[in-house]
Amino acid sequence: MVGLRRDGGKRFWCLEHKGDATAKYGRRGKSCRYAHVLPLSRDEKLTIDPAVYRGGIAIWGAVPPIYDTTPLPLERGVHVHARKHPRGKKVIDHTYRAVQVVVSSGETLEISELDAIYFMVSSVFGYVMKFVECTFCNYPHLDKDWFSVHNHRRHLCAGCGHLFKDDVSGIGNPAMKIRASFSNNHKVKVARRKKRLRQRDYPGGIQIWGSNPALLWTASRSEEAGIHIHAFGRTKKDNIDDTFSSVTIDGITLDPHLVRVRMAQSGLPHIAGRVVNIYCEQCGEPHFDDVDNAFTPHDDHYCHLCGSKLRSKGRFRKTIGNPLCDTLDQLAKFAVRQPQKHDSYLFTETL
Repeated sequence: MVGLRRDGGKRFWCLEHKGDATAKYGRRGKSCRYAHVLPLSRDEKLTIDPAVYRGGIAIWGAVPPIYDTTPLPLERGVHVHARKHPRGKKVIDHTYRAVQVVVSSGETLEISELDAIYFMVSSVFGYVMKFVECTFCNYPHLDKDWFSVHNHRRHLCAGCGHLFKDDVSGIGNPAMKIRASFSNNHKVKVARRKKRLRQRDYPGGIQIWGSNPALLWTASRSEEAGIHIHAFGRTKKDNIDDTFSSVTIDGITLDPHLVRVRMAQSGLPHIAGRVVNIYCEQCGEPHFDDVDNAFTPHDDHYCHLCGSKLRSKGRFRKTIGNPLCDTLDQLAKFAVRQPQKHDSYLFTETL
């Protein structure tokens, strides 16, 4: 037992899997919420030394594409690019469940898939993260789901299960220790390329992501921002794997900001199913909830164009508006196969 719940019941914690082991009515559970997660195999981990890859390494969280008409399985974890020489070909372009990075001190620091995913979520919504350690056991702390987009001072340690207080309010992510070990010369610029395509020309399907700042970027050139597209044509020469400032598919133009926000929203399981299409009944304007409203379900919406009060239709009273939902529905009408619906493997973490 590691303490009491808010209702006065006992709270139990699994030290092996680092998860809550409390059953109903404050009883000890038969297993914790992470007991089903298999330990990482040797092939699912990568140890990388940036000094070996002078052309630079880049690390992102591998989140599901917001639109996927390929038959490919979902990649989850930490995606890595590495080049031996500047402007050379990528010698590593793969996704791992965890990545160990050798820093300048010779120490090896690990990035887990959850570290990388929630770095993306916090970054897209403009939150600054920090390295936080438990004051009881010194376990590096990661704020997930609701906590990844709300500054707070009181944290629940995954290592020992105790609640502890940091000196100041913030959002904890262990990856910040790795970022602090490298010079801060990471620059991001908008990609200059534009792309128009038709889905029927890519029988292998297409995948769409919004760009997000790399967790670690050691290349001298700038990282590109925009919309990232994978498209699989009839031959490998026809394939697309690039980032564009503007993308038009079957005559439908995607908004990079809406794409980026929708991708981050998919990393917040506490709002699953609540991101919907909302249109103003007075003027027909699609409604987009930005800033804090982009991750806070609410029942009163107001049209940005005419000021009319809006209410969404559906099974949830409190929702979040994102017109990209309708855009993706329109794209699906031209799809070579039904878009995949990737199940989230993330757990809800809320107050």
